Amino acid sequence: MTENTQEQINQLASTVKLLVLDVDGIMTDGKLYFTNGGEETKAFNTMDGLGLKLLQRSDVEIAIITGRQSDIVATRAASLGITMVHQGRDDKKAVLDGILDEMGIGYDVVAYAGDDLPDLACIKAARLGISVPDGHDIVKAAADAVTFRRGGEGAVREICDWILKAQGNLEDAVRPFQ
Repeated sequence: MTENTQEQINQLASTVKLLVLDVDGIMTDGKLYFTNGGEETKAFNTMDGLGLKLLQRSDVEIAIITGRQSDIVATRAASLGITMVHQGRDDKKAVLDGILDEMGIGYDVVAYAGDDLPDLACIKAARLGISVPDGHDIVKAAADAVTFRRGGEGAVREICDWILKAQGNLEDAVRPFQ
């Protein structure tokens, strides 16, 4: 990881308008669970979900780009109001390029969180590239920041809180719960 201080991470996060997430290893623990009937299951962290909703309320868009195809991901995204969901895509950088073209924004306002090699080009291109403690070493080395929490265990919430705090919106996000 680039040895950035929390102050430097806050500076990078201060202009983020789009947070892009990988699923397996970021929104989940990265393990693939299958029932005896062959059905895939995933576990998502509820704290991550609230963090994403708070970020959306602060006018930060959320996108998901994942290499796997899963109805579970579509269901989770819909429950969080995330409409930019791209599944079954190994060419994540090309997908992200398309998203940015559609939105009319550049990489200078993007935070990207991923844990493995298919995420590497996006992490390098984003203003704020993020990985998790159990991410691949090459990916962590390229990232601007590595969360303290692991994927599926609050890493996404940590990222959301970084962005909210950097943009001066954390107090407003928390206020309705006090």
